[in-house]
Amino acid sequence: MTVETTQLSEPEITQILQKLRRKEGNWLDWASACQQLQKSGLSPQAIFEATGFEPIHQNQIITAIQVFKSLEAGPANSQTLAHFQQRASDCLYELRILNQQERVWGAELIQDRGLDSDGAHEIANALKNAGRITIPESFGQTGGDRVAAYYWNLARQQVDLVERSRLIAQGLSYAQANPARKALEALLLSTTVPTAKTAPRLPFYRLESEEEMPRIVPLVGQLPLTSQALAQVPQFTETGAFATLKSTQAGAFVPIPGWQVIRQAIEPMAILSKTTNLPNVPADQPCEEVLVIVDRGQRAWDPERYVLVMEGEDIRLAWLGTEAEVEILGQVILVLRPKRILDETATFNSWLIDE
Repeated sequence: MTVETTQLSEPEITQILQKLRRKEGNWLDWASACQQLQKSGLSPQAIFEATGFEPIHQNQIITAIQVFKSLEAGPANSQTLAHFQQRASDCLYELRILNQQERVWGAELIQDRGLDSDGAHEIANALKNAGRITIPESFGQTGGDRVAAYYWNLARQQVDLVERSRLIAQGLSYAQANPARKALEALLLSTTVPTAKTAPRLPFYRLESEEEMPRIVPLVGQLPLTSQALAQVPQFTETGAFATLKSTQAGAFVPIPGWQVIRQAIEPMAILSKTTNLPNVPADQPCEEVLVIVDRGQRAWDPERYVLVMEGEDIRLAWLGTEAEVEILGQVILVLRPKRILDETATFNSWLIDE
């Protein structure tokens, strides 16, 4: 199925819209039609209004047809290709995060086991993460063994015996080679489990003195100055408990006390958060806004540090008790609480304090 790259004429557009509205053909035909219409200048919303195909559905099948073509080039077996020609575009959509060989493995497992989109999502996640770990030679180069290796890796890090057994059972259900099954069975019989570690305390500090609250001002330039230089000074406002600086130019800035931990940071950056959104914070802690300082220059795993990690498309703070196969974006070096100010007007009216 090829996609036309030439502009469609008005009669051709009308004809394709009519076929879509009637849902003629299979999902591959619909995906190809949506691609042609979008390349001819129609927006996903306009296609939706004319055919009933929602923009999110258009995106799904257009992505799925790209995955299907990679299966044809893979090549996937004929039974798998025949299966996906008629159905399960939502399952192929889940395989978009994989490379070509992983997509073939994933598609064949989905077809063989009759999985739905949830099962396909699980398979895609397992194959993706299996590619990031060192897989023992006992696990062969098949899709089932790759998924089994992913569960084997999770199970050997698991402290809870019930969860450990569940993960091993998951791995055994996918293992294809006998050596892979033996590796999982050996893990099941092993009495050695990782030692549970206690999460460290978050490094909380609170601003206490006025000297610890620097104020940021714009730099005009160096004397002698011209009126033009003065006119180019950006306008800005300070907001929030940490006097976050927002200017008319792109970006925002925040003042941080020059403590040693800040000066020694390689590439610090700041993230605003509520204490309730932080990991391992005691329930009796008051909910307040804090500033989390992350050093992007420190990306190594450290059991004594909290880290910023990437999970899929999401970024979160986490404590990793054991070294895990996740992308670490930086280490948390400081969690800064704001200074308690009983009367904010007092900071602007010094005579109230003097008297």
